[in-house]
Amino acid sequence: MTKETLKDVRFAKAADVMTKNVTYIDGSKSVADAIRLMKEKKVSSLVVNRRGQEDAWGMLTRKDVVNKIVDPGKDPQEVKVFEIMSKPLMMVSPGLALKYCARLMNHAGIRRATVFDGKEIVGILSNTDIFNAIKV
Repeated sequence: MTKETLKDVRFAKAADVMTKNVTYIDGSKSVADAIRLMKEKKVSSLVVNRRGQEDAWGMLTRKDVVNKIVDPGKDPQEVKVFEIMSKPLMMVSPGLALKYCARLMNHAGIRRATVFDGKEIVGILSNTDIFNAIKV
């Protein structure tokens, strides 16, 4: 990989490569509802709505479903989203350089961060988005 190739991805911004279509779910819904929604929308994660202004958003991923429902053999109809989601979320600014996003995500041990413009969530940035931004 050339320095120019890496420079392109390191200085691109979160907004340049993020997924803009964010799918939301309420934490009180069942994991079965979440699975149906993820399959219908063809997404690998859902942002869990806040209960109020002072609350934090959460996130539910396919990995959460596999590790916390399938592996222990729980019934997705009986488990609520809030019981297995991650919360609070790591948020990045749309203008943050991908190299810093990658560093934050690596240090936090996460694969996705929400992109927040100060008023609302405008996208989700995944390690796949960052990887796909590399030009070879």
